[in-house]
Amino acid sequence: MNTKTYKKLIASQLNENFKSAVEVVEIALPQPAASQVLIKNKFAGINGGFDTLLCRGDVPYVNLIPPFDLGVEAVGEVVAMGEDVKNFQVGDAVVTTNRGGGYREYQIIDANSAIKVRETTPEVLTLMPTGVSALVALEQVGEMKSNEVVLVTAAAGGTGHIAVQLAKLAGNHVIGICGSEAKVQLLKELGCDRIINYRTENLGQVLKQEYPNGIDLIFECVGKQVFDTCVDNLAVRGRLVVLGFISEYGKNLEQVTQPRIYHQLFWQAASVRGFLMPHYQEYMPEARDRLLNLFYSGKLKVFVDQRQFLGIESIPTAVEYLLSGQNCGKVVVKFE
Repeated sequence: MNTKTYKKLIASQLNENFKSAVEVVEIALPQPAASQVLIKNKFAGINGGFDTLLCRGDVPYVNLIPPFDLGVEAVGEVVAMGEDVKNFQVGDAVVTTNRGGGYREYQIIDANSAIKVRETTPEVLTLMPTGVSALVALEQVGEMKSNEVVLVTAAAGGTGHIAVQLAKLAGNHVIGICGSEAKVQLLKELGCDRIINYRTENLGQVLKQEYPNGIDLIFECVGKQVFDTCVDNLAVRGRLVVLGFISEYGKNLEQVTQPRIYHQLFWQAASVRGFLMPHYQEYMPEARDRLLNLFYSGKLKVFVDQRQFLGIESIPTAVEYLLSGQNCGKVVVKFE
């Protein structure tokens, strides 16, 4: 290797706006220690909501002081390794999911943290941790069963389109919520039983009229009025899993004055449950293996958004693009 330096994106200050918080820096390329591997990243996943909250200082379980590294999931290839590493070879394709390891051209990690995969594709990258989050949230938090009505908000997004398929594979009737005709077409391809474009149909009216008994399991990551409508339409013993609230990322949280939520939950014996992957780490290995098997066997489709983002410098634009809600599938950045 002739490379002496590489670029990465860091948060140089806390700021309400992601683009204003970050900068690209160029640093010396280190050599791996005995138990480490050096990886050249090929693709990184964009997590606009988490990225924005991190740069605002609004992620409660981490207390980061700038400057700090950004990005999580990446797929790349091993280019060097320490003398104690036995399970990898130079050229191996690997996925990594370490916070701070994504938005950079190279990374060094402990070999035990790298996951060997067949090839360095953005499709494989999408399964970890995005797909893993969908699976664990549905099964462990949402207690997903079969023959239920499952609703997925932001259903054509990176996490949502995986959740739709997992709910279908489990034998459920799946409702997908989206906001454009392109996303409607994607959800048709995934076999959604009912697709609701909230820009052309009234979500609350459709649910009341077509699902008078309510929704058994809701996979919710939008927030605001969508969240309120979902709560209003929970079935008896229904479960709503909160995976995020993208409608309020990068903004001040809306102040709400209305009856407390227990008025809706109590009479239905329903529940609202939060999901955050760091609190469910023990389920990750099995979920990861199962998703890879589903993907490699052709039972699970992975959609990567068609808009191309190239290089470290494109990441702030990619974050804005994701937060704008234009994407179909997972948004990724490709490194040169």
